[in-house]
Parts: sequence; C-alpha cells; structure tokens
Amino acid sequence: MDREFWMELLEEAREIRRREADWAYIDMQPPRLRAALRYYVETGDFRTAARLAGLGVEEFLERAREAKIPLVL
Repeated sequence: MDREFWMELLEEAREIRRREADWAYIDMQPPRLRAALRYYVETGDFRTAARLAGLGVEEFLERAREAKIPLVL
C-alpha cells in the first residue's frame, strides 16, 4: 500500500466527517470547543482535539458524538 492509497483513505474519512457533522451544533459551542470539533472533523485526531478543547478524551468524544461526527478510521 502506497502513500497515495493512504492519502485517498484519509480524504475519504475527512469527507465523511464533514458530511455527517451537525454544523449548527458545532457553531453553537464555546469558541475553544468549536475550534477543537472543527480540528477533529478535518484531521480525525481526537486526542489533540481533546487537548485543544481542554477536555479528557472520553468527554471530548462524547461532545463529538453529540455533534454527530462519526469516528472514522
């Protein structure tokens, strides 16, 4: 499996997260959490997103579920 394959896979996951996310919910969140949720949608990196939000991983993933962001990849 080459680099191009992985890049396509990551882009597909990003598109799924973008499409499924509840953007109205995300936009209603406090700035720090909103930025972290957007970061998570774009990267899929929930650990860094949790740190950006100032939350534990489990708490952040609960907020991501509330925002209907799927856990992909």
